Amino acid sequence: MVEPLLVVGVLVAMFVAYNIGGATTGPAFGPAVGADAISKTVAAALMGLFFFIGAWTVGRNVVTKLGTELVLDPGVFTLESSIAVLFFIGIALLVGNLFGVPASTSMTAVGAIAGLGLAGGVLDLAVMGEIAIWWVVSPIIGFWVSLVIGRYFYARLNRMVAIERSTGPLLELDRSGALPVPRLHPTTNRRELVGTVTVVGIGCLMAFSSGTSNIANAVAPLVGSGELAMNPAIILGGVAVAVGAFTIARRTLETMGSDITELPLTAAIVVASVSSALVIFLSALGIPASFVVIATMSIIGLGWGRATRPVTVPEAVSAEKSTPVTVDALAVDEEGEQLPPIGEEDPEEVAGTAQLFSPATTARVVLMQNVVPAIATVGAYLTFRFVPLF
Repeated sequence: MVEPLLVVGVLVAMFVAYNIGGATTGPAFGPAVGADAISKTVAAALMGLFFFIGAWTVGRNVVTKLGTELVLDPGVFTLESSIAVLFFIGIALLVGNLFGVPASTSMTAVGAIAGLGLAGGVLDLAVMGEIAIWWVVSPIIGFWVSLVIGRYFYARLNRMVAIERSTGPLLELDRSGALPVPRLHPTTNRRELVGTVTVVGIGCLMAFSSGTSNIANAVAPLVGSGELAMNPAIILGGVAVAVGAFTIARRTLETMGSDITELPLTAAIVVASVSSALVIFLSALGIPASFVVIATMSIIGLGWGRATRPVTVPEAVSAEKSTPVTVDALAVDEEGEQLPPIGEEDPEEVAGTAQLFSPATTARVVLMQNVVPAIATVGAYLTFRFVPLF
């Protein structure tokens, strides 16, 4: 007979995974849906599939790190304490949402587990230190890589990936044979096809990277308790993510409700590629990566790189209007066409990116992305310190 408390724990874990699916489908496939490359239903199906692949392959490394290695004695993960940890993860993320700041699920989950470990005197400080170091280093890497791309390569990338929509559908079914065969519609141009494949592929990459890191946030406490095996936990978490993608994620797909998908399409692709690559790399090391923090710093880096093309760094920081720097020599691409000089982009678009460096806005984002995990850590510590749940 299944213990009722275990059922409660599984339901809470699946609820966390359900919200992960709802929150991450928009950033992953928002650009593709917004460009009419795929439908919301196809986006949800791809999200569920690639999230599960990422969770089943690389994600188990992060589950092991959080569920067994972060604490010296996995015995602290009783059913009661596991449910409480998941509760603090949800409460802390709710605070971030109320302030309109995208909080890190991974940092919040680690914070709650660290609070449990501190209260029980079983936190592995070496493992916690390794995770913390990568949390500092990875956003810096994302910032500088995106800055270089924004300053030196963005204009050319924008020409390459821009989707020029044709009047007809992308594909059509050829019913002349025994079986219908999908073929390109006669009005579809090559640029449109390449751009569509690129945007959808980036969405699949983001879904995969989300699975590698975020599955642990939902199931690691239960796996660490020994009450739920790794494979069933990943399957249940994957199912819950898929349900979230097919239901509550439809609204986020409609509104493009994330910092990444509100960017121009080319910028969204750059940010998603850089962030996903870093998250997958860290997940392979077993490090619970923060996609939100890395993506935020990547957005700032990309905007900084684009904004400092026509203006000086102090002018970009202050977002004040100034006379653009003139560049006499124009670059020439492979086809002999003149490229804009470094910094020559749409002045209104560049002005918008410069506003990313508003000190007040940046300070609020950075502050809340540290406060939310701190809430989970302190709340879990005080609870497990004074309430005997393990």
